[in-house]
Amino acid sequence: MLFNTFEFAVFFPTVVLLYYALPGSARPSLLLIASCAFYMAFIPAYILVLAFIILVDYAAGRLIEASTGFVRRGFLLMSIAANVGTLAVFKYYGFLEANLQAVGAAFGQTIMLPTLMIVLPIGLSFHTFQAMSYTVEVYRGTCRAEQNFVIYALYVMFFPQLVAGPIERPQHLIPQLRAMPYPDESDITDGLKLMAWGLFKKVAIADRLAIFVNDVYARPLEYQAPALLVATVFFAFQIYCDFSGYSDIAIGAAQVLGIDLRTNFRRPFLSTSIAEFWTRWHVSLSSWFRDYVYIPLGGNRVTRLRWLRNVTITFLLSGLWHGASWTFVAWGCLNAVFLLTGVLTRPLRDRMWFRLGFESTSPFVQASRGVTTFGLVCATFVVFRAASFNDAFDILARTLDYRHWSGLSEVTGYGLLPAYGACAICSLVLIEAFQRSDDPREWVRATPAWARWSLYYALFAATIAFGYFDASPFIYFQF
Repeated sequence: MLFNTFEFAVFFPTVVLLYYALPGSARPSLLLIASCAFYMAFIPAYILVLAFIILVDYAAGRLIEASTGFVRRGFLLMSIAANVGTLAVFKYYGFLEANLQAVGAAFGQTIMLPTLMIVLPIGLSFHTFQAMSYTVEVYRGTCRAEQNFVIYALYVMFFPQLVAGPIERPQHLIPQLRAMPYPDESDITDGLKLMAWGLFKKVAIADRLAIFVNDVYARPLEYQAPALLVATVFFAFQIYCDFSGYSDIAIGAAQVLGIDLRTNFRRPFLSTSIAEFWTRWHVSLSSWFRDYVYIPLGGNRVTRLRWLRNVTITFLLSGLWHGASWTFVAWGCLNAVFLLTGVLTRPLRDRMWFRLGFESTSPFVQASRGVTTFGLVCATFVVFRAASFNDAFDILARTLDYRHWSGLSEVTGYGLLPAYGACAICSLVLIEAFQRSDDPREWVRATPAWARWSLYYALFAATIAFGYFDASPFIYFQF
């Protein structure tokens, strides 16, 4: 069930009204039933995959807590193997099959694996990572194994964040699910505001920009540099508004129910380095890789060479998490290269600015770093979005080649759409730049009542006027 559909507009208020009407002891069961219905609206049979993951990890958590020594570690490895194995079968089997066949062909051999006619269960990477964090934290002793099966199943299946996060931690979410706090008026109104803002970003910005982006990236050789550059910038904001829009709706919907979810985006395009960007973009995933991959490998408390290895492995795994394709692996590798280069050259660049008469904290230096960072992010997004390595190379080459800087009519031929996209992007950047925090509602709360209500009406009118209501899936649903 998509957030941007009429079905959800009926489903969510119904769940909320029942939630308010029921006593606290009945609410977990209600939310679990609602979450099952929400997920089964996509492909009903894949509820069995979720059930398998939930049963394995629920049992593993209790067994880990009751065991010691190697037996305890064995139960953790069993849980991880079940989760990673499920991902491998549904998400990476076809990738493995194709690459083994390519290797065999290179050596004149025919390698045939059984063909599996399966579709990737929606959001599989998200809820398997959330499930794995539970068993790891139980193993570490930072949280107790959950005895109530309904509570644990709801931890994995809570419908606002089931399909595309934020990826929660058991210490944060499970106690709330046990308590089932009754939301107060501010929770309800703040949650609805965030849902409205997220819906606007999805239907009025992301889905509008997608019209231009999809056309250009489907046939990149037919376009010159101006159209390719505009499409790349548009895609950066499309994926941001699409994914952060989903996160806003998820966090807002949970808040209406009295549940607090983690912040997933912290105005990432205001970053002044790739390292900072990854503390602001998809925070729940980047922190997951930090806590369960990067730090266990040694983090930065190792030799310089091992630190380089740790960062590279973390980003390569992050790229592979996004999709079973070498383009995603290359995207992760490119991010690692940019991050490491930025960190290693930072002292040299600070000295360069000092010799030019600028402090490293001056507005000019910060602005130049912000523009450079955005450019590097866009370059990585070309690899992320392109259908193949050849397409990615052609797009980057054409954009950097002055001989292809013609064909402005390819952009203007889309009528008002490019101008609308530019205005929407500039408005969003200005709003985020002048926010006092990562939460846009804090700025709204500080305004007079007449200004707040004017903003609410303006947001509603803009959503209706500019929204593209074609029920298009959220980009990260494929992961």
